[in-house]
Amino acid sequence: MTYRQTSDFLLYDWLDVESLQSRTRFADHSRETFSSVMDTCEKIAREKYAPFARLTDTEEPWFDGDKVHLPEATHIACKAYADSGMLAAAQDYEIGGMQLPCVVEMAANSFFGKAGIGVGGGSMLTSGNANLLMAHGTPAQIEVFAKQEFSGRFSGTMCLSEPQAGSSLSDIVTRAVPDGDDGAGDPLGPRYRLRGNKMWISNGEHELSENIIHLVLAKIPGPDGKLIPGTKGISLFIVPKKLVGADGELTGERNDVALAGLNHKLGYRGIPNTLLNFGEGKFPVRAANGGGLDGQGSGAIGYLVGKPHEGLGCMFHMMNEARISVGLGAATIGYAGYEASLDYAINRPQGRPTGPGGKDATRPQVPIIQHADVKRMLLAQKSYCEGALALELYCARLVDELHTGDKAAAAEAGLLLEMLTPIAKSWPSEWCLEANSLAIQVLGGYGYTRDFPVEQYWRDNRLNMIHEGTHGIQGLDLLGRKVVMQEGAGLSLVEATMVKTIARAESVAALAPHGKALADAIRAVRAATAGAWSTGNPEEALANATPYLQAFGHMVLAWVWLDVALCAERGLKDAAEPDLLHGKLAACRYFFHYELPRIPAWLAVVETRDDTCRTMAQAWF
Repeated sequence: MTYRQTSDFLLYDWLDVESLQSRTRFADHSRETFSSVMDTCEKIAREKYAPFARLTDTEEPWFDGDKVHLPEATHIACKAYADSGMLAAAQDYEIGGMQLPCVVEMAANSFFGKAGIGVGGGSMLTSGNANLLMAHGTPAQIEVFAKQEFSGRFSGTMCLSEPQAGSSLSDIVTRAVPDGDDGAGDPLGPRYRLRGNKMWISNGEHELSENIIHLVLAKIPGPDGKLIPGTKGISLFIVPKKLVGADGELTGERNDVALAGLNHKLGYRGIPNTLLNFGEGKFPVRAANGGGLDGQGSGAIGYLVGKPHEGLGCMFHMMNEARISVGLGAATIGYAGYEASLDYAINRPQGRPTGPGGKDATRPQVPIIQHADVKRMLLAQKSYCEGALALELYCARLVDELHTGDKAAAAEAGLLLEMLTPIAKSWPSEWCLEANSLAIQVLGGYGYTRDFPVEQYWRDNRLNMIHEGTHGIQGLDLLGRKVVMQEGAGLSLVEATMVKTIARAESVAALAPHGKALADAIRAVRAATAGAWSTGNPEEALANATPYLQAFGHMVLAWVWLDVALCAERGLKDAAEPDLLHGKLAACRYFFHYELPRIPAWLAVVETRDDTCRTMAQAWF
């Protein structure tokens, strides 16, 4: 079955996106318009992205001291994507958008990640950057920066990490001081001067658009000139590569943002990953009063977004969106490997079946897909990748409910989305990477050569376990904050949502045992949560946050598969494509028989607050 058939099944049969047409925002749409968008994106991905995935892996970005060079294919792909209107797909008609549901937008965008994640891969950051400004920017910032990003004229980044701080944002030291007496008076917002260094900035320097709009976290010094410790002192700033006037046109001046170097990564090689220096004097900028040039190192011009010291809350608007996009990217790269290994298994003859008398060497070889262990590896990939895709689209459907549902439905969707975001990011990035590893295994020796794409898929996907927060960070967020917030209301809502699916499964003979197994998993997660926090000591509770994250993720995916299987079971009676539905049911069965049993082992150390890792002395290593 094709990827498009699976995505259509999830959209129309499982998530019933056609029902969104009854809402005012989506009233102009129909299945035909949704499918037309999907067709367009599938075509662009097939023609402009897929043929150049290997090229952008082998011809990495390079810096000549003035510009970062990328293959011409990347420029063509980026232009085709911008021309398609997908950067503004979910935005209002008034600003050039299509008012697409988020779930359709994400399904359509998935074709690009699957075809070539390193080919023009900055679109997610640009739209996320602009979406943040739509939520937190001033009208002038929206007009000058966000709308230009949606059109494809400008591109965007997010600049959080610093070389000395990594993921510990409380330790960033980039400074922002008012430009002039108070930084006020600029129509684009309070104007500041930034000085500092940012690391791991995807698409931080390139020539793919007229300008690059950096969203930068920095600290405003207190009255004593010292930085406020912790995350409370962090503010958010728009720092354009090239200065822009209030009319949205480039002023002709370069801002003091300089490329310090390119990071050469394991995967995603087609995307420039950069170290940026802000305000080190390479491009000195005119003073706020227009008189002359400031001295060397005077600072890069930045415009405050939102209120001072509330930058992290604003940035999380983009980070949470990015986490779901990372999960979707992981799912699609995993799926690309699954398709490649499936095709290989169907066409590669090797070995003979074992009959009652053993193997008959005189019989012809059979395709390796006829061997049970190869089927095991393919089923595992299918259960991981299709399950992950379903999870991401479900989360996107929650976004639509959050923004267009009634008050009660929106509140419930928002809470579910908070609970599921750590899973939506972490689970696909771990298990779809495992799918890529299995794809290599299916191909055997050919799998780790560059004659086939599966080794590149593994390298590309390996980055997603780190992108937008490691497993450790997601585990701490889930066990340390999400499951205990609002006195456990989020955890209770997740359980109640799953229990509804279990109740529907009770009347389906083939699925009722899965429902019982999922109910057991829910009880085990609840008990482990209570056990982890039974002493009230965060150090003890959170020492095994990552196994908790893994167990919780498998519980969520088991629920997703059970819900998908119920939909497949209903459709079998009148199915035009019964093989598609039988495949879903087989993948569900695999997940419950082979994957769900992992949960007790993960939870055992959580519930008992096992201190093996916590008490390990450094000297013992």
